Amino acid sequence: MMEFEMAESYTPTDNPMVTGIKGLCPRCQRGHLFKGFLAMAQQCEVCGLDYSFADPADGPAFFAITIATIPALAFAVWLQASFNPPLWAHVITTLPLIVGSCVLLLRPLKGWLVCSQFFHKAEEGSIDREWHAERSRQRRTEK
Repeated sequence: MMEFEMAESYTPTDNPMVTGIKGLCPRCQRGHLFKGFLAMAQQCEVCGLDYSFADPADGPAFFAITIATIPALAFAVWLQASFNPPLWAHVITTLPLIVGSCVLLLRPLKGWLVCSQFFHKAEEGSIDREWHAERSRQRRTEK
């Protein structure tokens, strides 16, 4: 079994964007978030932080598509307006630009979102039913 350093020696990230883009652990900033290109590691190999809290869902894909398509669309419009090429020219230029841009953005965006979840202590939401019941009672008495 691995020996982990004492928690007091960790320097949690104060900039989740930089730490996430680098693919580093948000707690110690020395371990790795990923075990493959996009696959999350189970835990940090340096500090032992369990990454089960991390759930970026479709966020990285949404941001990657949103960021990549604007320049790719601008390129496609420029190409069409300037040279009026056949459709196959767009397939061999614009399509690889879109796919390549999206793939290159996925890992840093996923790292950023995971580090942001740790930094902001984000977790699944829950409904405080007691608070809502008390608030409902207060509103009825105010009428």
